[in-house]
Amino acid sequence: MHVTIAKPPEIFDREAEWAELVDFISDESPHPTLGVVSGRRRQGKTLLLGSICDSAGGIYIEGTEALPAEHFHLIGEQLATRLGSPAPLHFTSWRAVIEAILDLETPSPLPVVIDEFPYLVKVSPELPSVLQAALDLRRRRKGSPIRLILCGSALTFMGGLLAGNAPLRGRAGLELVVPTLDYRLAAEFWQISNPRLALLTHSVVGGTPAYRREYVRDDTPQSLDDFDDWIKRAVLNPARPLFREARYLLAEEPDLRDAALYHSVLAAVAEGNASRGGIANYIGRKATEISHPLAVLEDAGLLAKSPDMLRAARPLYRITEPLISFYHAVMRPAWRELERRRADQVWQRSRDRFLSGVVGPHFEEICRTWAADFAGAEAFGGIPAEIGHGVVNDPERRTSHEVDVVVLGEPDGGPRKVLSLGEVKWGDTMCEGHVERLRRVRDLLADRGYDTRSTRLACYSAAGFTPDLLAAEGDDLMLVNPERLYS
Repeated sequence: MHVTIAKPPEIFDREAEWAELVDFISDESPHPTLGVVSGRRRQGKTLLLGSICDSAGGIYIEGTEALPAEHFHLIGEQLATRLGSPAPLHFTSWRAVIEAILDLETPSPLPVVIDEFPYLVKVSPELPSVLQAALDLRRRRKGSPIRLILCGSALTFMGGLLAGNAPLRGRAGLELVVPTLDYRLAAEFWQISNPRLALLTHSVVGGTPAYRREYVRDDTPQSLDDFDDWIKRAVLNPARPLFREARYLLAEEPDLRDAALYHSVLAAVAEGNASRGGIANYIGRKATEISHPLAVLEDAGLLAKSPDMLRAARPLYRITEPLISFYHAVMRPAWRELERRRADQVWQRSRDRFLSGVVGPHFEEICRTWAADFAGAEAFGGIPAEIGHGVVNDPERRTSHEVDVVVLGEPDGGPRKVLSLGEVKWGDTMCEGHVERLRRVRDLLADRGYDTRSTRLACYSAAGFTPDLLAAEGDDLMLVNPERLYS
């Protein structure tokens, strides 16, 4: 039976996540069922799960960094309150706790949330196995319709909870990841209507909701003229929590034990060394020695590997959290000065590096996101199957051409169709020369067996286009400015 539970107004967006949670907790199975919710910190998972418990009369248990005995006592108090017991329930093992939760008498499905589950497992590694045994036992006989939801922000841990040979693999009926807000939703959340200002702000704080509310106390840049002052008062201000957040993002991941190594890898990528070899070179290691830190940063959701659409063996790495890119480009090199409140001097000499090293690459990624999620088939004359960057060698001219936005169509057994080739510029007014280079790339790809007969060339620019380029826009050429990215 479909149950409708209204999402509280204080939760921005998260329509899909709320609907999935409501669907899970209202499942009419008579047995206990397990759900897993994960996502990076500050995305609003606790607000979501706490609200679902409040709305459905559920139980919310928050894991803490404590010994098992303290956890047993706290959970005993909560269950006693639920059962109307005058004294806390007494537990001496996780087995007893889990059995008490799964055997709660309830006439209808009851959500029970255990938040920050990794904290509990850190001191009680047997907990997933205990859960597995308890769930399996109750699937063999009738049990209470408890909807047990485990939540955590340590992505490496949560990602492995249901993987491989993990005890809970195959036991969950919900695996929900709460993502950061996309760039359009982030602009709406920050209440920024100017597309260029929205792009600049997103290049610093991304789509993490808490960075507006708790971390800068709803201080938002009011205009393009206010952006520099906002950076200095809200981001480079050592009295604001956002100031140290990039450092804490790494410290909170349990698998990132060698902080210096991981910071150096991220610094390498932030400096534009996106290939495995470039990263290794930057930190003074062999390429074979950085496989593990790269994999760990990927699992933690801080790095993403972007394949070259035209050369499969040449992936590039990018930082997924804009605040980390900003930290390494602007803050880390001048940390002591910033702690001494010299934000004016630091920002004055760092602003150009921010625009070229942070905003430029971030703008490219947003253009690829637009092509993948918002442009639609009508923009490219076909349904996009893969979108990314690409590099095309040009032996005749002894050079290579980087293509910022490559849009490929669905494989159909024939030559791979190239729907679009695009170039992205943040600070440059684009002209006919940029289009001519894209035409050259299109011809090279045609010579290599790609289907480029209907390839649409695209220029993405935040600085605008020359009059002759504006006049040339049509079926063969698409011009995309910030207004189009946000409309």
